[in-house]
Amino acid sequence: MEKLRVAVIGCGSIAQHRHLPEYKSNKNVELIAVCDINEERALVVAEKYGVKAYTNYEELVSSGSVDAVSVCTPNYLHAPISIAALKAGIHVLCEKPMATSKDEAEAMIAASQESGKKLMIGHNQRFVPSHQKARQLIQSGEIGKIYSFRTAFGHGGPEGWSVEGKEGWFFQKDKAFVGAMGDLGVHKADLLRYILGEEITEVGSFVETSAKDFADVDDNAVCVLKTESGIIGTLAASWAYVSKEDNSTIIYGEKAILRLEDDPVNSLVVQYANGEVVNYQLGKIQSNEAGGQNTSHVINKFVDAVVLDQEVPVSGEEGMKSLEVILAALESNETKQIVRVKER
Repeated sequence: MEKLRVAVIGCGSIAQHRHLPEYKSNKNVELIAVCDINEERALVVAEKYGVKAYTNYEELVSSGSVDAVSVCTPNYLHAPISIAALKAGIHVLCEKPMATSKDEAEAMIAASQESGKKLMIGHNQRFVPSHQKARQLIQSGEIGKIYSFRTAFGHGGPEGWSVEGKEGWFFQKDKAFVGAMGDLGVHKADLLRYILGEEITEVGSFVETSAKDFADVDDNAVCVLKTESGIIGTLAASWAYVSKEDNSTIIYGEKAILRLEDDPVNSLVVQYANGEVVNYQLGKIQSNEAGGQNTSHVINKFVDAVVLDQEVPVSGEEGMKSLEVILAALESNETKQIVRVKER
């Protein structure tokens, strides 16, 4: 079998720490090229992996040399680059949030359908073992009716690990479009949809910039969410957790409480109403901190979907539904109203 020829567009931290090493270690992949508008960065990364360096993504996608690309650029470029690649007959794995508007997301999905090429969004939280186990427990009826939830994703901010530090695109509204809400909140919106197995229909939010005086995007956001069956809960996204990262989710059900990634040892703790407690040690969650799992699963799942011609596990439609929750949160903060996700 011929290897899948892959290029990575955008050579920042996520490309260097996740996409490139994970493609490199996948036996079905041949890394062909990298692309970054920063020529020096592109050359350094290209040399490390022994691949060709591009500074222009249009040149790369029209070169005929690649079958698939990862789009690891600032958020505002996700849609144009993904669409250009899909139209050139190239499969696309795009980082989250997939786009900066619903229109962009729909255009990406349309390009995928028209070209017959795959589009996957990098929502890695779905592949965390504790999250998959929680979804199974809920779907099986083990937890009974779900009443409420709370989820949080916070750390000290991208300046600690992004290649450009405080100068990085993460903090620039014209490039990022949204701050902690897009960086972290969209992961948790996607996770809640996945675990609960239903859509989020209403959102109320407060979205602030309180910790990063050099940023013109949000760094603290708290949302109240309601699902289609009436489950209510909160989602917090923050770049202002100065000590340990928080990536926890708690689901409050009729028969038990599920604590996900809330305990340093047990990745899932199930506290039953009768007093019984079951601890699952399913491996550490992937994080920016050392000691997290060394694979995000996203790259391998994308490669498998392309090579075996299967459905991608996180489709463009799924990415768009999770993006819509974030767009609704931003609208709620602007209008000071509860926003209905479906009617936007």
